[in-house]
Amino acid sequence: MTTSALLVNAKRLRYKWSLRQIFADLFAKTWMEPAVPFTVLVLLILGFALIVPHYLSVYNAQSLSRFFSEFGFVAIAMALTLMSGGIDLSVGSTFALCNFVALACFTLLGLPVPLAIAVTLAAGALLGAVNGVFIGFLRTRPFLTTLVTLIVYRGIYDLLSQRYSPAIVMSTASSKFWDWLGNGGFLGLPSTLCALIVLGVIGHILLSRSRLGWHLIAVGSSRRSARHAGISTEKVLFSTYVVSGFACAVGAVFFATRLNSTGPDVGENYALEMLAAVMIGGVSLAGGKGSIGRALIGTGIIFLISNGLAQLGYSGDVATAVNGAILLLAISIDVKWSKNRGKAIQKSYVNPTYVDYGALPDTRAGTGSPYAMNDRLTHSEAIGLNQIEGPEDVILDREGRLYGGTRLGTIVRFSGQNFEHREVFAHTGGRPLGLAFDKDDNLIVCVSGMGLYGVKPDGQVFKLTDETNRSWFKLVDDSRLKLTDDLDIGADGKIYFSEATTRFDLATWPVDGLEGRGSGRLVCYDPATRRTRTLVDNIRFCNGICMAHDNQSLLYAETFGMRLMRYWVAGPNKGRVEVVIGNLPGSPDNINRASDGGYWLALVAMRTPVTDIAMRHPGFRMRMIKRMPTDEWLLPNVNNGCIVKLDASCRPVTSYWDPSAESHPTLTSMREDRGYLYLGGLENNRIGRVKLEGADPSWVSSECYWGKRSSNTA
Repeated sequence: MTTSALLVNAKRLRYKWSLRQIFADLFAKTWMEPAVPFTVLVLLILGFALIVPHYLSVYNAQSLSRFFSEFGFVAIAMALTLMSGGIDLSVGSTFALCNFVALACFTLLGLPVPLAIAVTLAAGALLGAVNGVFIGFLRTRPFLTTLVTLIVYRGIYDLLSQRYSPAIVMSTASSKFWDWLGNGGFLGLPSTLCALIVLGVIGHILLSRSRLGWHLIAVGSSRRSARHAGISTEKVLFSTYVVSGFACAVGAVFFATRLNSTGPDVGENYALEMLAAVMIGGVSLAGGKGSIGRALIGTGIIFLISNGLAQLGYSGDVATAVNGAILLLAISIDVKWSKNRGKAIQKSYVNPTYVDYGALPDTRAGTGSPYAMNDRLTHSEAIGLNQIEGPEDVILDREGRLYGGTRLGTIVRFSGQNFEHREVFAHTGGRPLGLAFDKDDNLIVCVSGMGLYGVKPDGQVFKLTDETNRSWFKLVDDSRLKLTDDLDIGADGKIYFSEATTRFDLATWPVDGLEGRGSGRLVCYDPATRRTRTLVDNIRFCNGICMAHDNQSLLYAETFGMRLMRYWVAGPNKGRVEVVIGNLPGSPDNINRASDGGYWLALVAMRTPVTDIAMRHPGFRMRMIKRMPTDEWLLPNVNNGCIVKLDASCRPVTSYWDPSAESHPTLTSMREDRGYLYLGGLENNRIGRVKLEGADPSWVSSECYWGKRSSNTA
């Protein structure tokens, strides 16, 4: 092997795997955000275990978990209000006042324990409702409102505590259930921790799976946008503060059952400690971001620091100072990370790799090459000129009516002798790309960002699928369909479609070509079982799909691989993938059947020597992406695409060009029907039509798949 070949192989291996991409995929995951505070939590436990005697003993672990759980309820209360875009500085005073209510109900009034608990929880909800009325309905500022209620609630607690504290301490009231709540457990776990786990799970489900949780996050992200979306922001905020007070009351019940006494310092500094806790866990001060789990992780950090310093003999003032410093650090990190997280992910998300397409085929005019440039499309007939925007794919039905999708999310239909009549056939809600008719004349559509949909003959839109099976060995959950592109339907009714890329969308798809790694996939949806599964993945922009004439194999275009591929769906080669045409002169797009048993292939963009060289230098492309604006990036020429005619063996025979790019600046699709070739383009303002010499004028593309419609269904 020559030195040059060794260097090429070394470069290929160097860029094959990318730590930058792993970093980007990791930090794009929402569960990665609490990874850092969780690591800190584990390190704190290990650190205190080394310097504090018997720190990991069963007795100490149970005591710590019992004390921590009481903090956890208050942290949940604080987290919910922060996520709603507000704050609750009165959590400590609410906790203290509910603690007094629980003790008074049990020791002074002699109420049964369940009734005492119910009264306490109702009191907590009522105290929270006071905040909710002012903040939600009267629209006062959360900070000032809860600062006032903090002072008021604390004053009420101090007055009641001074007067009734001796009677509470001297009370002889007793109950096994009361004692179990404070010091008992279940399966070795303290009762307080069990209750926290239950409340935490319920809270997580409500936040992530319920309408109330979604509305809370929406209100926290943007109250004005949430209101415009029809969400009752007043009711959401009111409910949030009621739940906040309720959560404080739950913690107060367990605190009361454990200590059976009141004191002047109950709930003091809780606002500072809980704010530091939930923010260090990843709940944003700006609102609209956070979870119950993150709040509890941060609470664990603050609790362990305070408890660990106390066990080491430091005073509470030291712990308060440390918590204050942590709060400042958390605020700084929250502000900086919120501003720069997206930039950090974006800068590391694109990771070019080494790609060598091989020798560039000759496309010069007059060379005799099947790819030789000509002007066959320059004077093509224009259908719907300036009446359709970007028909990426075009198709005709059995009646000869012409359909094309638009960037406005509609499917337009042209009919009449010269297609002079235009109508909007359907509104898809997303960008319609690939089109195909099934045996029942339903128009099946790939809708970018939405998935696979169908349109009935009367224009009614219905969903088929928007997800496939997840790739378990990938960090990113790719089950959701992101950029469905083109499709075709087998004789058995199975729908085969392409997803161009799982990493980019319709606005950024060219970046996938610059990267060159390939995240596209070939997917199959079976209407009989309603099951969707991925057949082939890691395709460099999977694009055009066409079922072969014999229904034994499927042709698909690998746009940024510059090649045409085949996937066998039946026969002895079932499941096999093979290259049909490699080293194409341009980027293949849609592919469709021809009347002579061959196929039509669109090349949406043409290769150039400069872009080929750039693809062999990943470092150059990385610098280009970082330092140059998007409109100056090197990309294949999208203004001089062409249509390639393939024979039955998929050998290129001839091509059709519009070198002036006046009629068809881009060519993404073509469809033969009744002796004509119809042309579509992602940036075109028309549908082109060219008369095909020698083509069968009676050949109908839909009938090629499903045959002529019987008279009783006409």
